[in-house]
This record gives sequence, structure tokens and C-alpha cells, in this order.
Amino acid sequence: MPKFSSRSAKFLEECEPILQDLFNEVVQTFDCTILCGHRGQKAQNEAYKLGLSKLQWPNSKHNRKPSQAIDVAPFVNGKVCYEKAACCYFAGYVMSIAHKYAIKLRWGGDWDSDHNIIEHTFQDLVHFELVE
Repeated sequence: MPKFSSRSAKFLEECEPILQDLFNEVVQTFDCTILCGHRGQKAQNEAYKLGLSKLQWPNSKHNRKPSQAIDVAPFVNGKVCYEKAACCYFAGYVMSIAHKYAIKLRWGGDWDSDHNIIEHTFQDLVHFELVE
């Protein structure tokens, strides 16, 4: 059974408990790595500058403590994978677990949650955030 590395576990601890519960269940079946939980001002503004985020500090859900956003990538054949197909497959699994537990979650590949990922010009395929 897969489990998080100490690095991933540290990032996960920075997140809302409901995100911790969700991804602790996800990793039992689907091997993945936590890339980011909370982002401080410098990291958030760097992500914005690099085009990895559309929001500057302090407007991202990554900037809250505990973080209401998390970046998670799947492992495919033992390696972290950022390919669209793999991330979409992984996101479908994550969203199904979230639905099972009535967790309102938004995925960065479908910002308006209408199940149409083609319409979005900005896709953050490793991003998941709680919906308020």
C-alpha cells in the first residue's frame, strides 16, 4: 500500500484537516505526492510570476493557515507524472472520493466544476481546493 514520504506528510500537515483526511485516503489506493500545501508570500508571488498561479499573495487559498488548497501529483510507473491524461485520471479519482464524503472540492483543471475541461485556458492540473 502506498504512503506519503516525510516531505509529503509535512506539506499535508499544513492543510485543513479535511484535506488531510481526503488525501490520506487517496494515497491508500493511488500513489501520489504532495507538492505544496501552504505558500508564504515569497513562494506565492514567485508562483504568480512564473505563471503557475493567477493570484498574488494573499489571495490564494494556499496562503491561508491552515491551507485550503493543495497541489498533488500522481505517480505513474514509480515517477511523478504531470502529463495531462495522468493528472485527469488522478483528479477523477480524487473528486470521486471527495464526493463520497460530501467534501466540496474544486480541481484546477475544471475551475467552474462543469465537467468540461476543454474550455479552460489556465489549467493547474495538480491543484485541488476547498469550496466555501
